[in-house]
Amino acid sequence: MTIDKRFSSATDAIARARELGHLTDGITVMVGGFGLCGIPEALIAALRDSGAKDLTCVSNNAGVDDFGLGLLLQTRQIRKMVSSYVGENAEFERQFLAGELEVEFNPQGTLAERVRAGGAGIPAFYTPTGVGTVVAEGKPVQEMTFKGRTREYVMETGLWGSLALVKAWRADPFGNLQFRMTARNFNPEMATAADFTIVEVEEMVGLGDLDADNIHTPGSYIDAIVVGTPEKRIEQRTVRQP
Repeated sequence: MTIDKRFSSATDAIARARELGHLTDGITVMVGGFGLCGIPEALIAALRDSGAKDLTCVSNNAGVDDFGLGLLLQTRQIRKMVSSYVGENAEFERQFLAGELEVEFNPQGTLAERVRAGGAGIPAFYTPTGVGTVVAEGKPVQEMTFKGRTREYVMETGLWGSLALVKAWRADPFGNLQFRMTARNFNPEMATAADFTIVEVEEMVGLGDLDADNIHTPGSYIDAIVVGTPEKRIEQRTVRQP
């Protein structure tokens, strides 16, 4: 029997996650995207509408004030952000400076590796990035020799969530995914690092229609699929002077 993971709407997919116990107050949610590129727009809106609160969101950034994860900041559903860049969101800034939002900053490469490690079942790893800075405060630091060089390394833990929301270009009914250009960004890693992964896609194809050599994320990682028509906002439009 062929497994079909399609849901009729983002709301239905989010409801299924709640039904199975993967969406409750206080969970960690892994969210793909980079700026406004490759974000699961409809799934974020459905998560907002679910009313789940006290969320820890692991994402490169927090969107902008009225789009992306900024929607969840508006409704105060996010308790903590684990991110690498948050400079485009005024509400994020206000909540952070007011002590209303907990923030765990990561160097961008470290964040990517923490998510990848979580998806690969690796609980922790050592990296020289951040040694001697606030990034390393409260974390184990160890001197090690690697490739003939002795230096200090800080231990970072892998990241894992109850729920992952990702965006892809195309999918087949089993959930095999293709991403398009820079919209791939953090999405493949986020898809592997959660108990229940929902993908929002622009196009569905039939089983066997995706070239096996060009499948970026295998469907075994995907639990639910929704098709959406993205708005695809441009975060900062830069044009040449006439």
